[in-house]
Amino acid sequence: MGQDVRSPRGPRCIALVGPFQSGKTTLLEAILARTGAIPKAGSVDAGTSHGDASPEARHHKMSVGLSAATVGFMGDSYTFIDCPGSVEFAHDMRAALPAVDAAIVVCEADEKKLPQLQIILRELEDLKIPRFLFLNKIDKANKRIRETLATLQPASRVPLVLRQIPIWNGELIEGFVDLALERAFVYREHKPSEVVALEGGNLDREKEARFSMLEKLADHDDALMEQLLEDIQPPRDAVFDDLARELREGQICPVLLGCAIRENGVLRLLKALRHEAPGVAETAKRLGAPQQKEALAYVFKTVHQLHGGKLSLVRLLAGHLADGATLLSSSGESGRVSGILGVNGAHDSKRASADAGDTIALGKLDAVKTGDTLAGGKSAPKSLTRIEPAPGVLSMSIAASDRKDDVKLGQALIRLNEEDPSLTMVHNPRTHDIVLWGQGEMHLRVAMERLKDRYGVNVKSHPTAIGNQETIRKTITQRGRHKKQSGGHGQFGDVVLDIKPMPRGAGFEFAEKVVGGAVPRNYIPAVEEGVVDALARGPLGFPVIDVHVTLTDGSYHSVDSSDLAFRTAARIGVTEALPQCAPVLLEPIHTVEIVCPTEATAKINAILSARRGQILSFDTREGWDGWDCVRASMPEAEIGDLIVELRSATAGAGGFTRAFDHMAEVTGRAADQIVAAHRAAA
Repeated sequence: MGQDVRSPRGPRCIALVGPFQSGKTTLLEAILARTGAIPKAGSVDAGTSHGDASPEARHHKMSVGLSAATVGFMGDSYTFIDCPGSVEFAHDMRAALPAVDAAIVVCEADEKKLPQLQIILRELEDLKIPRFLFLNKIDKANKRIRETLATLQPASRVPLVLRQIPIWNGELIEGFVDLALERAFVYREHKPSEVVALEGGNLDREKEARFSMLEKLADHDDALMEQLLEDIQPPRDAVFDDLARELREGQICPVLLGCAIRENGVLRLLKALRHEAPGVAETAKRLGAPQQKEALAYVFKTVHQLHGGKLSLVRLLAGHLADGATLLSSSGESGRVSGILGVNGAHDSKRASADAGDTIALGKLDAVKTGDTLAGGKSAPKSLTRIEPAPGVLSMSIAASDRKDDVKLGQALIRLNEEDPSLTMVHNPRTHDIVLWGQGEMHLRVAMERLKDRYGVNVKSHPTAIGNQETIRKTITQRGRHKKQSGGHGQFGDVVLDIKPMPRGAGFEFAEKVVGGAVPRNYIPAVEEGVVDALARGPLGFPVIDVHVTLTDGSYHSVDSSDLAFRTAARIGVTEALPQCAPVLLEPIHTVEIVCPTEATAKINAILSARRGQILSFDTREGWDGWDCVRASMPEAEIGDLIVELRSATAGAGGFTRAFDHMAEVTGRAADQIVAAHRAAA
C-alpha cells in the first residue's frame, strides 16, 4: 500500500497544545514560514509573531487566547489552532479540542513541567484525540533521548514511541535519524534538513532504536510480532500503516524531535501529519455526528471584533455551507450566516462557501455561543459535546470609575464572557458590587486590560467582600414603640418582641402569640417586615442570622396605626434589643479540595496550616499516578488568593474546588479586626 492511499484528503485541523512556554507559538511561526505562508518566522519576544497578535498577548509575551492559521502543504489544507499553555486560559483549549483531527503536544525535557504535560495528555486521552509529541528545544538537550523519554513516559497512559533519534556531534545535536524511513538528516538553520548517509555508530543506534519502536508497534499487530520473532525485516509501508493505525486508535503517542526557533524538524512533523493524522470523517465519527448531506458544524470560539461584529469560529464536520445560509443551533436558536471567512491569524479572507473539513469564521450569528452544534436543514441538531467552564478560583469586585460608564461596563462584560466563558460575573446583592471570577491573577489582569483597551471602560477594583454574618447568644424581651404626631393623622405602633438565639444554620423564624387583639392581625405581616429590616445589619455591622423572634403583645390606635407605623416599631425594637443579646461574629467556612503532584503535598499542607485550614482527609488522586488529593476546611477569608500560592508551589499544575460548609464563630482579636476593617470600609 502506498503512502498516498493512506493519507486522508481534504482540509485538516490540528491543535498545538503543551505546557506554558514550551514553544507552541514559535512552532506555529516555523510551520507558517516552512510552508511559505509568511516570508519569515516572527518572534514572540520581539512581538512580531503572526499568532498571539492581540495587544495583551504581545504585552505579556504569552498566549492569552487561541489563534488559528491555515496553510497549504503538498496540496492539502491545514488549519493549526495554537492553544494557550497557561492553565488560566485553558478553557480555550478545552473548547477547541473536540473540533480537531489530531494534536501536536509541544514539550521540552523539563521535569518541572511534567505535571502540566500530564494534565494536557489526560485531556487528549479522555477525548480520544490522536496526538504527536514534539520534543522541542532539542538544541539545548543535555542528556540522552532515552533518559528524556523515560522521564516523560509517566505523563502518558499509552507508550511514547520514539520516531527519531538524534545525531550527536560531541555535546551538540546536529541532526536526526528517522526510524520509520531509515534515513539520516542533518539540520540546517531556517532551511530544510539535508539527507546524509547513515553509517557507523549512528547505523548501530538506528537499528537498536528501530527494533525498540517496532516492538511497541507489534504489541497491537500479531503479523508484525511474528516477523520480529523470525528476524524478518517488515516492509516499510507496513510500518507506516501500523504507525498511522495505532496513532488513530490511541494505542501509541509518536515522539518527534526538533527546535522550533531554528525551524528544525518541522518538515518531518508536517509529513507525519500528512500521512498519519486522520481526516474530518473520523473526527465526526469520534464526536458521534450523524452522517448527513446538510452542513454540520461545531463552534469552538467566539470573537467580538471592534468593527467587524461577532465572529463564530467553527469546524465544518459535514456537508456544504454557502454564505447567507440559515443555521439552527443545538440550543434551538437560528441565525443567517453573514460572511464566511477563512481563518488565518488576524488576516481573514472572505469566501463564498465552505466544505466538510474547513475551519472558518462565520459572521453575525448573534444567538450562537461557543460549544454549540450548528446544522443546515429544518430541525435543530443534537449537541455533539458540552464544554463546562471550570469554576472561578480568584475574584475581585469591580465598578466603573465613572458612573456614566455602568451600562458600557455591563455590555463589555457580557462580550468578554461570550469570548471566554471561564470568566464569570456575579452581582453581590448585599454589597451591590459586580464580582468578577477568573482562573488566576493573569486571567483577571488580562480581562481588566481588555475592558480598558478594547471597550474604553476604566474600571476600579477592590478585594471581594467576605460573607461574614452575626448572631446572638442571649434571649431578651423588648418593647418597640413608634409614635409621631404631626397634625392630622399621626403614626402609632407598639410591639413587644421575644428575641432568642437558634441553632447554627437554622436561619430566621418569626412567630406571633398575640391574644385579645392587642395587635390587629392585618398589621402582623408589617411587624415581620420590620424585624427583617432590622436584621439586615446588626450591631457589628453584618446581617444577623439564626434568630427566632416572637410577637407577644403590643397596642394600637384606631386612627393613627398603619402598616408603616408597625413596621417602624418592630425595626426600632429589634435594633435596640440586639446589642443586649451578646452579639457574636460568624465567618463562612468552606470545604476545599486540592489536587496537586505528590512531591508538592508537603508544601500544600504547610500552606493550609498557615491559612487556618484544618485537614480533613488525604488520599491519592483516583486514576492519576503521582498525584494527591487533600480535603480541608478553611475560612472564606483565607481562600482569597489561595490559588496564587498553590500554583507557585506546584509549578502551575495544582488546582482546587470549594463549597460552602457552615458558619463558625470568630472571637477575640480576630473578630475585633474584622469589625474594625468593615467599619473603616463602610
